[in-house]
Amino acid sequence: MNTPALGLRANLGQFSLLVVVNAFVGAMVGMERTILPAIAEGEFHLVARTAILSFIVAFGVTKAVTNYVAGRLSDRVGRKAVLVGGWLVAAPVPFMLMWAPSWSFVLLANVLLGVSQGLTWSTTVIMKIDLAGPERRGLAMGLNEFAGYFAVAVAALASGYIAANYGLRPEPFYLGVGFVAVGLALSLVFVKETHHHVRQEAKLHGLDVDGRPSQREVFLRTSLTDPSLSSVSQAGLVNNLNDGMAWGLFPLVFAAAGMSIAQIGWLAAAYPAVWGASQLVTGALSDRIGRKRLIVGGMWVQAIGIAVTATSTTFTGFALGAVLLGVGTAMVYPTLLAAIGDIAHPSWRASSVGVYRLWRDLGYAVGALLAGAVADLLGVAAAIWVVAALTFASGLIVALRMTETLRREFSGIRSTWPLEFGEKKR
Repeated sequence: MNTPALGLRANLGQFSLLVVVNAFVGAMVGMERTILPAIAEGEFHLVARTAILSFIVAFGVTKAVTNYVAGRLSDRVGRKAVLVGGWLVAAPVPFMLMWAPSWSFVLLANVLLGVSQGLTWSTTVIMKIDLAGPERRGLAMGLNEFAGYFAVAVAALASGYIAANYGLRPEPFYLGVGFVAVGLALSLVFVKETHHHVRQEAKLHGLDVDGRPSQREVFLRTSLTDPSLSSVSQAGLVNNLNDGMAWGLFPLVFAAAGMSIAQIGWLAAAYPAVWGASQLVTGALSDRIGRKRLIVGGMWVQAIGIAVTATSTTFTGFALGAVLLGVGTAMVYPTLLAAIGDIAHPSWRASSVGVYRLWRDLGYAVGALLAGAVADLLGVAAAIWVVAALTFASGLIVALRMTETLRREFSGIRSTWPLEFGEKKR
């Protein structure tokens, strides 16, 4: 077998294919982002905010746990098998949402969607990190997250348009059937395994790829004991905490302010559209100026965007809040993943990404539960302000605890990878 080359240019075909695949992964979430809260109220007559937001809890918990499993499986059995398996799990989801006879059935569909997203999105992230090598890691993550979240926006807008013209069910979910069919076909036929790129990167740096630590060591290091990795993990959790709140509560806020279903579709699409498009800039920017300042600034811009939404009553005000929230999230999202790639040794990088994504996507469930409970007790506005405050505090934690992870030296002479986790002494 030819020696695999690292870098975006050397792997442009496969990298571009994975960008397209991740767009279909993101679109699977986007198809329900505008309309599920409306279905909960309009068809299943749910009133309590915690009940309406329960679909996000189901999605977030299962996606988080699956992220953790996907990282380890990717290290053990390879990336492609995990990716294809994720698409197979997604296959029944659109049909379940079309014909769900009860809200419990919707929750079950979101459990499967969470499993699928954990397998597919985690694997496309890991494979792009494998292909890109260390020099353009931020750009690689920016392209990946751009594709995924811009597709969320497009699918949210499309499903809102279809719902406004044809009804909430089943027509909007026809989109999902097409997303699964194309995503599975591309992954099964055209995507190639990238695990050998990991071995090549380790070889270039004089590292022992087989000397990986235990899963417990990786979990503790990523979650608690390494100041930079644990700062990244908590920022990821809070980022998705506010996204879970926005997903579940913002459509209800917009409706209460008199927005039409079409306007709600535009607003629901604006946030992930700005988020997705901006990552084309922020991911590459983190390769130039470093990770830490973008993460701190991004969390604080998110907090401002949430506050703007909380104080608005018009379409223009809500749109401004969505833009700020999207810009702030774009500053954070690819940069957090790039920071993990900076720190983690190639032999356990996929596992560390899995641990980070476990905590990050638990934020969906934490955000939905917290926002729903506070909204039921104190009102929706209070719930939004609580999440804004938590987001600002998360940025402060990163500012105080995290060390800049970007290294300018890629010759293998210096590395952030610790000796006890596989680096050969020189």
